[in-house]
Amino acid sequence: MDTEGTHDSRGTRRDAVPNPAAPPPPVGPPPVAPAMPPVPPRPDQAGAGVPVPVPPPAVPPRPAHPAFAQVSGAYDQPSPPAPRPPVDPASVRSPFIDWLRTVRPAAAPGIWTYGYKPKPPEDPDRVPARRLLSGALIAALCAWMLWQVVINGYLGGWYMWFFYVFTDDAWYETSDGTFDPRSFAEAARIYELILGLAIFAFFGRVGQWAEVWRRYVVPIFRTSDLPPTPAPHADPVEWPEVRAAGGHGAADRLAAEARGGRMNDVDHTRIERVWQSVRAQPGRLASFVDTVLRHGAAAYTHPSGARDLPVRTARHDLLAQQVRIGAATEDLRNPYEFRGVPLALDPAVLGTSLLAVGPPGSGKTGRLVRPVVESLCLQALAGRVAVVAVGAAGAGIGPDDAFDVVVKIGRPESAYDLDLYGGTTDPDEAAGVLAEALVGDLAHTLPGGDSRRAATALAQLLGPFRAAHQRFPSVPELRELLDCAPAAVDALRAALDAAGEPAHARELDARVRQSAAAGDVGALLADRIALLDRPAFADFFTTTGDRRPFSLRALEHPLRVRIDLPERGHAEASRMLARLVLAQFTECATGRADRSLFACLVLDDASHTITLEALRGIQRLRAANAGAVLTLRTLDDVPDTLRSALLGAVGCRMAYAGITTWDGARFAEVWGTAWVEARDVTDRQFVSDEPMTKVLHFIRKVVTGKDATVQSVTVRKVERERWSASELAHSVPPGHAVLSVTSVRGESAPPVLVDLRG
Repeated sequence: MDTEGTHDSRGTRRDAVPNPAAPPPPVGPPPVAPAMPPVPPRPDQAGAGVPVPVPPPAVPPRPAHPAFAQVSGAYDQPSPPAPRPPVDPASVRSPFIDWLRTVRPAAAPGIWTYGYKPKPPEDPDRVPARRLLSGALIAALCAWMLWQVVINGYLGGWYMWFFYVFTDDAWYETSDGTFDPRSFAEAARIYELILGLAIFAFFGRVGQWAEVWRRYVVPIFRTSDLPPTPAPHADPVEWPEVRAAGGHGAADRLAAEARGGRMNDVDHTRIERVWQSVRAQPGRLASFVDTVLRHGAAAYTHPSGARDLPVRTARHDLLAQQVRIGAATEDLRNPYEFRGVPLALDPAVLGTSLLAVGPPGSGKTGRLVRPVVESLCLQALAGRVAVVAVGAAGAGIGPDDAFDVVVKIGRPESAYDLDLYGGTTDPDEAAGVLAEALVGDLAHTLPGGDSRRAATALAQLLGPFRAAHQRFPSVPELRELLDCAPAAVDALRAALDAAGEPAHARELDARVRQSAAAGDVGALLADRIALLDRPAFADFFTTTGDRRPFSLRALEHPLRVRIDLPERGHAEASRMLARLVLAQFTECATGRADRSLFACLVLDDASHTITLEALRGIQRLRAANAGAVLTLRTLDDVPDTLRSALLGAVGCRMAYAGITTWDGARFAEVWGTAWVEARDVTDRQFVSDEPMTKVLHFIRKVVTGKDATVQSVTVRKVERERWSASELAHSVPPGHAVLSVTSVRGESAPPVLVDLRG
């Protein structure tokens, strides 16, 4: 993946954090393009099917002092600029440097760690904000009114009594013993000021002004949001680990790139990943330093040449590999430590897979799928992730230029095809994956309750065909063989005889005999494969090499892939292809030799794709550094016997506003119960034998219409559902969802009500 940094960045967005950098325009005569480094091998030659564009020549940096300036059509020598005072590099600040220096403390899974400040321990005696502010305001009004009443003399001069008692008349006499009214007036004003301070201090204590100051005023004047400039040995801008290893030149070059605005978050994350591999193999240090010195922030660029996405719609923190999806509300049902805290997703939680359920229009695509795919594409550019996003055409998962491979099934302008057999050469493996795609949703109706008989029938045809032709059959050829068309069977038998493959010939004969039996699965397979043998797909799923097929075997590369399903008019074919991609992904992700990259499948609308085999595959992803993001309109799109198993197979669950009570009951069951404090208040009529008390109670009843009562409060611990089915169905506001996450390390967070618009 080392392209020696010869690719330039694409267009970027200015309001993202941090702002990506763009190279300065060249000045002066056009430079001579440097020699191009060796182009890495094309991934499609290794079965990946990914194009590697020819990289453009590197843009030279702007000269410090241009030699000529154009004035009135002529070139004149300008006067040398006045010398500028030296600038301390540590004083140079930019959004990127501030982002890099921001502290990211350890936090519970799902919490946005960028600038996160853990909340203080919960204080059960904490006064609610409304009562605190209203009490402080009333106390201030009372103090001001009492002060005005006192100093204006509405209560007489009694308040001066302490003044006369504790002062001596000699204090107000001149040297000749006469009374000095001026000194007396000044002393009286000081006394009134002290009295006023005492009044305001008393009411300030009653109104808890100190708590108001600490809670609402002090945070306004805090400057801790700006990270102070750390020491050079701890400043990430200076790359202290590279310096400690002896790469001072590379560290200086990278620090200069950051301060000059020529580095963005993708560049830093990409080079940091390469540096981690250099730490594991110290012999690569010299090559690392040489590459960085020659290319700076553009070193080790992604094979596509992109250093950023064309547009960002969400907030990302590539240093923590997180994407912010919303903020937990201040709802009392949320745990205290999560209230008001921003929430995010990252590979550490997506590695346990995520299931989101919500009706159409609830925001699954725009507020979950799009941000997650965007984050994974950014991390792919940094060499950390391989992502495959699957959805209907026009679903809004992301623009075409944000991906390396875009497969538009059923559309003639598609530059790529989808490998129907997942890039494998093993007939049995190809048969198992294809059987899952064709009849996986009907496995419970097949003999044996699974698709093993269908896989066996396909293997009896795929194996002989590959032995005879050194390739797998195309869709029309496979359909004819499943129908046991005499011409197709005779041609294959003749090819096997010519190739000297008697064992495969016996497999073919066995398939022909079984096809004559009643209830043979071959007829069902032929009907299902016929859904792909349509004119709209005539140019797809070919095996003759006329098109460039994309294979999920390429998950060992940091690829960005989007597969558009032909939703309109081909709904059943789209579901079948979604099952095919899911089966191929789980098979290829778990079979990778190099699992250093996090592989993620994002399946927008997984309706009718969840099968028993799919659940088994999803459960294996966690151990293979891979995960899946699945969305559903309702759990009714999953077989009833698999709904609870699906919720148990994923570690992250998300229930959107508007789900049904039946779906809410499934989520409530998997989220379980928690111990809460219940308060029972009982009112009973107060009866007294005292005559005066009876009179007062009678007057109160006449005025209020209610008997005098006494309240008794009982506090006890009870076990209740974290979220009930009724609450999930009726108490989640629009634009919100209830989210629970689990990390691959086993850490879990309780279900939290999240505002996805925050």
